[in-house]
Amino acid sequence: MPPIKQEAHTLIDALPEAAGWDDVARVVDDARFREAVREGIEAADGGAFAGPERVKAMFARWGIDVAA
Repeated sequence: MPPIKQEAHTLIDALPEAAGWDDVARVVDDARFREAVREGIEAADGGAFAGPERVKAMFARWGIDVAA
């Protein structure tokens, strides 16, 4: 994985010349999302994930019925 500064330059360089701050924010948000997904997949591959009962309990605490 390239250093964050190099990756940021790559993202900015890919924007059109007429890009505005909203475009910059969008590519940063997209990059953060992709990184979070990558980290989540890596954690799940390493066995760090919540089982079905734990997930149901978490949703129940939020008042969401997931019984199906």
